[in-house]
Amino acid sequence: MRIIIADDHSLILEGINKILLDVFPFAEIESVGDADELYKKAVMDSWDIIITDLSMPGSSVIDIIKQIKINAPQIPILVLSMHAAEHYAVRCIRAGAAGFLTKESSSYELITAVQQILNGRKYFTNSVAEMLAGTIDNGDTGLPHENLSDREFEVMKLISEGKSVSEVSEILHLNINTVSTYRARILEKMNFKNNTELIKYSLEHKLIFL
Repeated sequence: MRIIIADDHSLILEGINKILLDVFPFAEIESVGDADELYKKAVMDSWDIIITDLSMPGSSVIDIIKQIKINAPQIPILVLSMHAAEHYAVRCIRAGAAGFLTKESSSYELITAVQQILNGRKYFTNSVAEMLAGTIDNGDTGLPHENLSDREFEVMKLISEGKSVSEVSEILHLNINTVSTYRARILEKMNFKNNTELIKYSLEHKLIFL
């Protein structure tokens, strides 16, 4: 069995590695620390599963998931994130992830998710399954950020974390003018006047952690 674990925190990598080796002692596990390295490793070789954090240096992880599913569609992806499921799970699953867990999940649940995904199925907690059903039955939730595209959402998150337009441009590998256009579109869609209102909203809805 060959597994990639992607996270930019060494303690998290070590912890997940140990949990997996306790159950899959003969697994070959590779660790990466940013989104671009994850993509390169994923498409250059054969893997049984990818377990990735959602917030890492480099390109948008959601975009990387989409690219992996285009270029290596056979590799299932499990997202393991510190972010609340209600804000990110549906976006990840729409991008092509086979499952979503928060980092508050138990080691038992992580192994259960991995085993189920390795058996060719998807793994969703009850709350995530309810959210998916809700998006089918009712469309979006009515919250302003739910109307943003994946790229707009990523730009909004970075701006809310205090990143400048030039910093967002560098992180997401976008032209500065493009980022400025995204920012203007985000403020318009969410009916905000400035970054301060955006930051306040993101904190209130636990989209970021400062």
